Amino acid sequence: MAPVQRVDENRRASSVAVWTSLGTGGVFEALTVSEIENKAAWAISPWKEDPYHTAVYLAQFAVPVLALLIVLRLLPRGALAEPDRAQQTVRAAGVMMALIGLTLAFEWAAVIGGANPSPWGAWTLLQVGGLAVVSVLAVGAAVLLVRCRRPRGSSAQWRDDWLGDVVLVCRRIPVLRRWATPEVVAWVRGHAMTVFVALSALAGLAITSAQAIGEGTTDPVLVIWFMIVETSSNLAFCVISNAIAGFIARPRRTRARNITETSVVAGCLATLIAIAFHDSLWSAFTAGPLTTAALVSLTLGAGVVVSLATAALLLARAPRTPPPVRGD
Repeated sequence: MAPVQRVDENRRASSVAVWTSLGTGGVFEALTVSEIENKAAWAISPWKEDPYHTAVYLAQFAVPVLALLIVLRLLPRGALAEPDRAQQTVRAAGVMMALIGLTLAFEWAAVIGGANPSPWGAWTLLQVGGLAVVSVLAVGAAVLLVRCRRPRGSSAQWRDDWLGDVVLVCRRIPVLRRWATPEVVAWVRGHAMTVFVALSALAGLAITSAQAIGEGTTDPVLVIWFMIVETSSNLAFCVISNAIAGFIARPRRTRARNITETSVVAGCLATLIAIAFHDSLWSAFTAGPLTTAALVSLTLGAGVVVSLATAALLLARAPRTPPPVRGD
């Protein structure tokens, strides 16, 4: 097979896989948002309760963010012509499908386990039917993405990232041109973790404000806790998805910095897991009621403990410098 023909086939396969993933994500998001916004449907939803609700809630916000980023990158003609961009876009689609797949697994577990004791009705049948449709679409998209998989370690040779594409677009806009300088780009790449924390906090503030206003929450402890949880989940999402899809190419970091970042992400994930299984975890410690203070202590405490334990484990595995050899 001629190299040019092989490149064209790879590009075509990547395009089909990415657009199929976007279509699946669109169907998933439409069904998820519609059932959550419909109080009657959500009240009898099989996956209304935790831990199933936590997975649905997180995917509700993460999937459209990834879909938007992918669509923006596909706008220029021939966006997948270059191997780096094609692989990064396929990987971003893979992250999106992984989130959808994880959520679908939780939803099927809720259906099979009968998590919601409410009797089934027309809304329940529609929800389970939609779950089956999305599951079929997700399997098809996953198969197409796997076929586009590149050799292990090929990401180390990437010469482009998503930030570079953003800079090229900004340079065409007079208002943003002054900010699209090599110095700004170098700062962003060198301080990517700071950028992720800032974006996570802003998104967390927006979601927390909307949640508090929508549900009429006035307890400051609960609002602050929700803000911390949202920021933590957003930060874990940013760091993990960036490591897979290469949104921002980061320079080589010191071992201490790698340990710190890994420990923080591990703590964020532990907090989310503790939230999803808070009832089971609390009942394992005590038979008392789960108050707001107890919920905050349990979930955030789990994150802190796991973060410190991860740091200690990584430090213990650090190679020790052998003592200097003295001459005779």
